[in-house]
Amino acid sequence: MPEGPSIVLLREAAQQYVGRRVLEVEGNSKQPIVRLRNRVLKEVRSWGKHFLLDFGTFWVRIHFGLFGSWRINEASERAPRLRLQFSRGDFLAFYACSVQIFEGSVEAHYDWSADVMNPHWDAKAARAKLRRQPEVLVADALLDQAVFSGVGNIIKNEVLHRIRVHPESRVGALPPRKLAEMVEQARVYSFDFLDWKRDHVLRQHWQVHAKTVCPRDGTRLTYRKHLGKRQRRAFWCDTCQRLYG
Repeated sequence: MPEGPSIVLLREAAQQYVGRRVLEVEGNSKQPIVRLRNRVLKEVRSWGKHFLLDFGTFWVRIHFGLFGSWRINEASERAPRLRLQFSRGDFLAFYACSVQIFEGSVEAHYDWSADVMNPHWDAKAARAKLRRQPEVLVADALLDQAVFSGVGNIIKNEVLHRIRVHPESRVGALPPRKLAEMVEQARVYSFDFLDWKRDHVLRQHWQVHAKTVCPRDGTRLTYRKHLGKRQRRAFWCDTCQRLYG
């Protein structure tokens, strides 16, 4: 599943289509995508894992789920869910994703302060949301898009290792300093992720995700295929990551 930093990169790459008219539309989406034909793309935005295409009076939300992907001016044999053709042979295509069309303004649908990569990110609000759910595992809390929009499983695993917190710790058991550190690093690591992915070196910087040995102390990492309410993969070190609560 593409995480927030990857959607930021998509947004940056798709900026070239802003102000241009969609000449042809195709795809197997059940949404009325024909509406996009001959419409000018006003803006592209991202909110967490959502990619947003603004056409003025309506907009399109793309969510990639676990297996979605995109191509920009790059042919694929797969059937697109949505493909937008522009002039000069340029196109933007989305595969195996959710496509939804909404009326009105994008602004009315999103809390930009919840997006860890947005300039309006509000760490104080995130801490307040977390304090209202003390029994939740930190592994689940970090994946809560209402609190940490854009954070995915890789970021979750890496942040918890970075701050030395066991993924099965309860939010309410974290000392205030650790809670603040988790909130801060969710954003900091997301921008590290963005820089590394832009430079094509992301995997080289993974400390625990998909790894077997902790680089900090040499302990063999614990791996669980399904952890917490969200049942996502978890990697952690029982030596240096403390269990709270």
